[in-house]
Amino acid sequence: MTELIAEIPAGVVLAVAVVVWIASSARLTRLFTQDTFPPVVWARTKWDEYTEDTAWNTLFHCHWCLSVWVTPAVGAWGWLSNLHWTWWVFNLALAASYASGMIVERDEVG
Repeated sequence: MTELIAEIPAGVVLAVAVVVWIASSARLTRLFTQDTFPPVVWARTKWDEYTEDTAWNTLFHCHWCLSVWVTPAVGAWGWLSNLHWTWWVFNLALAASYASGMIVERDEVG
């Protein structure tokens, strides 16, 4: 994979990485703040128990609040790993799932 990326102009790799970074961060933010996936609901419930009646409680219920932390974390992983293949696999999967969910949401039959 590294050899393949080495053959692609750096500007193209960077542009694709930024698009993947943004979509992946959006998907992670939605997962943590809104989705009903049982492990995430459990984590949000635990968060609520520990942060009840504090300003921190809003963090996992507000996509604006959480994205400020998720986006730099995903970007830092890409930067520090020099866009390691694991970054690409994980974040491409999240970006693709976000895009496919948005397509299905808007795909009305009849």
